Amino acid sequence: MQSLPPGYRALVLGASGALGSALAAQLRDDPRCAKVLALGRSSTPAVDFNAPATLDEAAHSLATHGPWNLVLVATGMLHGPTGMPEKRLAGLRAEHMAASFAVNTIGPALALAHFAPQLAQGERSVVAVLSAKVGSIGDNRLGGWYSYRASKAALNMVVKTAAIELARTHPQAVVAALHPGTVDSALSAPFRGTKIWRPARDAAHDLLAVIDGLQPQDSGGFWAYDGQRLPW
Repeated sequence: MQSLPPGYRALVLGASGALGSALAAQLRDDPRCAKVLALGRSSTPAVDFNAPATLDEAAHSLATHGPWNLVLVATGMLHGPTGMPEKRLAGLRAEHMAASFAVNTIGPALALAHFAPQLAQGERSVVAVLSAKVGSIGDNRLGGWYSYRASKAALNMVVKTAAIELARTHPQAVVAALHPGTVDSALSAPFRGTKIWRPARDAAHDLLAVIDGLQPQDSGGFWAYDGQRLPW
């Protein structure tokens, strides 16, 4: 990460997933990175986006570990105990929609609220949140996947709004939504064979390269793993 200052500090939320774990591993291999904290459901402190209080507890616990130059939010829910992605309106269920928004929108929003105050002042910092191309309203041509699409679209609005606010207090900061592509992970497992998927380590490498190239004027944008800017 050549764009971050030498000795930068990184925080990865959602490190128990395939992509979060791969991102943390590559940051640990960067000689310019002085510290990497990777938090997930089983870490200490634990971070579970289904339990919002854990974010507050983690933020308090880590208050003396920053300031952070890089915060990565690498969580996402497409399917789970509440069901699979809905193909039609008739398949919509309140429980599944609520679960999708809890992990894909509310959790990342609260992470921004808790950890943005811990960003480095007076130097470059980046907050990158995993979104998804299917959360693009302008790119939606196939329909379906109502809860996932809607929760990621809402996340994109959170990112855009947070970028406007942080520009006032952290003019060198970048806040970005990132589309990682179809990654070999538990999230994509039921859909293998229908789309091209890539190893998590490759996706992590690509995402970090995109982050490295973003400038403050890019803050609030939505970017794919290949550097393409995506429509809202």
